[in-house]
Amino acid sequence: MGFLDFFCKLYSLDTLDTRFTTSSTTPPRPTEHELVVDPNRASLGETESSSSTNAASQRSGSSPQRSLWGTPEFCLYYLVLAFAIPMMFKVSFDVSKSSHPSYASYSHLLSDGWIPGRKVDNSDGQYSSFRDNIPYLAILLVAHPLLRGMYDGFWRTGTYTNVPSSTKRSDLTYGLSAAAAADTRLEQRISFDYYFAFIFLVALHGTSAIKVIMILYVNYKIAKSIPKSYIPAATWIFDIGILFANELYRGYPFAGMLRQILSNPASGQSMLVNWGVWLDNHGGLIPRWEVLFNLTILRLISFNMDYYWSLNLRGGSPVEKKQLDPANLSERDRVSTSARAVDYSFRNYIAYTLYSPLYLAGPIITFNDYISQLRYKTPSLTRERTVLYAIRFAITLLMMELVLHFIYVVAIFKEQPNWNLYTPFQLSMLGYFNLHIIWLKLLIPWRFFRLWALIDGVDPPENMVRCMSNNYSALAFWRGWHRSYNRWIVRYVYAPLGGSTTPGLWGRVRNIGNFLIVFTFVALWHDINLRLLMWGWLITLFVLPEIIASFAFPARKWRDRPNAYRVICGIGAVANILMMMIANLVGFAIGVDGLKGLLHGILGSSSGLLFFTTACGALFVGAQVMFEVRETEKRDGVRLKC
Repeated sequence: MGFLDFFCKLYSLDTLDTRFTTSSTTPPRPTEHELVVDPNRASLGETESSSSTNAASQRSGSSPQRSLWGTPEFCLYYLVLAFAIPMMFKVSFDVSKSSHPSYASYSHLLSDGWIPGRKVDNSDGQYSSFRDNIPYLAILLVAHPLLRGMYDGFWRTGTYTNVPSSTKRSDLTYGLSAAAAADTRLEQRISFDYYFAFIFLVALHGTSAIKVIMILYVNYKIAKSIPKSYIPAATWIFDIGILFANELYRGYPFAGMLRQILSNPASGQSMLVNWGVWLDNHGGLIPRWEVLFNLTILRLISFNMDYYWSLNLRGGSPVEKKQLDPANLSERDRVSTSARAVDYSFRNYIAYTLYSPLYLAGPIITFNDYISQLRYKTPSLTRERTVLYAIRFAITLLMMELVLHFIYVVAIFKEQPNWNLYTPFQLSMLGYFNLHIIWLKLLIPWRFFRLWALIDGVDPPENMVRCMSNNYSALAFWRGWHRSYNRWIVRYVYAPLGGSTTPGLWGRVRNIGNFLIVFTFVALWHDINLRLLMWGWLITLFVLPEIIASFAFPARKWRDRPNAYRVICGIGAVANILMMMIANLVGFAIGVDGLKGLLHGILGSSSGLLFFTTACGALFVGAQVMFEVRETEKRDGVRLKC
C-alpha cells in the first residue's frame, strides 16, 4: 500500500465511524479491508440512501452535480486559500510573540513547553485536566483491556462463548448454541464491567462514590417501583432536579450536610462534623464528582426510558418477529429494539451507567445498544479500523500541542487585554482560533475515550463528524457536534416532542418551538448559568434564518439554475458561519461583554469594515469548497446530513 492509499484510508469516513458509510438500517460490514462506500445503503440521521432517495433527489435538485474541482472558478479559489490560510496562522503566531505589546499581560498564564524555545498555553482548565493526566490515562488504556483479558482467561471464556460453525450443525442447534454463547458472553462482560466500575468509581471520587451510588439507586427504583404511566415524568423531574441540586449544593459535601443537619452542633456532635471533613478530604482523584455527572444523567434517563418503552411491547421479541440475525443487527435495531426483561437488572444498570471507558466524557451509548453489543460483538469492530483510529487520535493530539505551543489565544482571552492593541484581522483570528481550540479540546478527550471503548470491544458513535472549519449550516453543525449527544436528544427529547414531522408552515413553526425547548435543555445540561442559557437561545435565533431561507428558496425551484442557487447558498452560508461563531464565542469563550469589545475592535473603524468585507469574501470561497466536498461525497454514494 502506497502512502497516498494509506492516507486516504486513514482519513476515510469509514475509518472514523462505519455509521457514516453504512446505513443505520443495514448491519455493519465484518471485513477489515472493504473500505469502499456502497452507494446503495441508507442511514437515519447521518446519511441518506442513494437508491431510495434518488428520485426525490432529482425532484429537489439535490442530485450530485458534475465535479468543479478542475474548473477556472475553483482554480481562483485555490489561489485565495493558498494566500489566506498561511496568513491566518502567521497573524495568530505574530500576536503570540513575546515582542507583542500585550504579551506581558498574559505571560504568567503560560507554562514551559516541551518544544525548545516555546511556552505552552495550558491555561484552559477543562483541557489542562485532561492534558496533565495523559500519561495516567495511557496506562489505564492498556491496563483495562489486559485486566479483562486476564479475567476472561481465568474463567476460560473462550471454551463456552465461541459459536460453533453453522455448516456443521442444524440451524436449530446452531441457533440455540449461538444464543447460549451470546448470553454467556453478556454475563461474562457485565460481571467484569460491574466490579471494575466500583473500583474505578472509588478511585475517581473516593468517599463521594457513595453519593453517586445513592443517586443511581433512587433513579433505578423510580423505573422499577412506581406505576408505568408515571415513569417518564418521574424520571425527568428527578434527573433534572439532580442537575440543579448538584449545582446548588456543590456536590453535597459531608461536612456541610452535617452542619446543616445539626444546626449548632454541641461539643460532642462536633466530632461528626470533623468526621465529615475527613470524608470530604478523601474525595479520590476527582473530588468534584458533580462536574462530570451530567453525562451520567443521560445514561440514567436512557435506562429508565428504554425500560419504560420495553413495557409497552406485546408478544414476542422484535428480533424474532422481524426474523433478524441478532449477531449482526443494524444500528437502528440495536438502539430501538428493547432488551429482554431480565436484562433490565440492577447489576446491568450499574455496569452500563458506570461503564469505565465512557464514564468520564462519553460518547453516549443507549442502554439497549450497550446490552446488544455485549451480547454480540458488532462486526464493525476490527483490528485494522481500531489501529487506524488510534493513529488519527495521535495526529490530532500532536496538532493540538503545536497550536498550544505557537498560538496563545486562550491566555489572551482569559486576560481580556486592551483590544485596541490588535488590528481587525488579528482580532478575528483570535476569535477563530479560540473556537478551533474549543473544538479540539472536546474532540481529543472524546476520541480518546471512544478509542478505549473500541479496544474494549464496544463501538460507540463518533462525536465529531467534520472539522469545525468545514461547517456552513447551523442545523447540520449541531447534528455533527457532540453527535452522540445529538442522537440522544433526538431519541429522548426531540422525537417525543413530535420532531419535525408536521409538513407546511405550521410544521416549521412547531419545529422552531421544539428547537427552543431542546436548546434550553442543552444549555441547562451543560451548565446552569445565564451565559449558556443565552447561548441556547442564540442558537435557536440563528437557526431561524436558515429555516426561513430554505422555505423561501427551495432547491427544486432552482434545479435549472444550479450555479445561481450555489451562489445564493454561499451568501447564506457566510451569514450562518458568522452567526455560529458569535453564538459559540458567547457560550464557551468570552461571553456577551467580551463579544462587544471584540466586535467593536473589528467593526469600529473604516479599516475594520474593509477587512470585514474581505473576510466575508474569503468565507464565501470556503463555503463553495465545502459545497463541493459534499457533492464529492454524494458522487461516492455518501449523503451525510451534516
